[in-house]
Amino acid sequence: MSSEHGGVGRHSPLGQAVDYACVYDPGLLFPISRAEGRDELGLHASLPFTGCDVWNAWEVSWVEPGGKPRVACARLRLPMASPNLIESKSLKLYLNGFNQEHFAHPDELAQVMARDLSAAAGARVSVELTLPEAGDLPVQAPPGECLDGIDLEIQHYQAAPQLLRPDARRGNVEESVHSHLLRSLCPVTGQPDWGTLAVTYSGPAIDHAALLSYIISFRQHQDYHEHCVERMFVEIQQACAPARLTVEARYLRRGGLDINPFRSSEPDASPAPGRWYRQ
Repeated sequence: MSSEHGGVGRHSPLGQAVDYACVYDPGLLFPISRAEGRDELGLHASLPFTGCDVWNAWEVSWVEPGGKPRVACARLRLPMASPNLIESKSLKLYLNGFNQEHFAHPDELAQVMARDLSAAAGARVSVELTLPEAGDLPVQAPPGECLDGIDLEIQHYQAAPQLLRPDARRGNVEESVHSHLLRSLCPVTGQPDWGTLAVTYSGPAIDHAALLSYIISFRQHQDYHEHCVERMFVEIQQACAPARLTVEARYLRRGGLDINPFRSSEPDASPAPGRWYRQ
């Protein structure tokens, strides 16, 4: 996948040596069109899912008018219907630009961030700052049964939807399952992105061993977090025909950021607050 998106003559900072300036600059944000990844899946105007991308930014800092630094965690929520996602290194560079900027109140910073991120994403992005004294995001268990104890022989390390199959022996079910064995690769640098994947569905039972093999098959797959989850949603839906389906990944922190795409067939579904064990 090409790393050049979002603007004529602009290049993503991902994989390049850059200076970390402590100067506020919304022009550092690099939008990436969602369309290319969705076109590969045959997704166009009508999408089979709703959802959002939740980002937790753990390295947010600014200074008060008197010069005293403050720190917070920023929780960003990008609607999946936004034309663009935002490249992660550009977000880190952008956030770093606030380190010597003065704000009298955290809400002022949150408003600036929401304005800039919304402009880059092409849709309204919500920003919530959590101060250390207000407490951390609660740690929770992923939903349902963990599949990682299943004994397997693995042969595929590129996304392999042909592995997926229903489990006719179990009939129709309603269940949640998860695996900590998700790994995908950055499409630009090839660096690994580690995460936990959860699948919640109802309808014909999905073969657990087949599903785990499929999750593991992303180990050498190069794509953005959001596109990986959308690919999983579409391929599970096509192979197993669930009546309802939610696919959610909680990726581990890298560069002070963790990215958590959530896709669901249920219009009112939304990700639970907090973070999972490995985050």
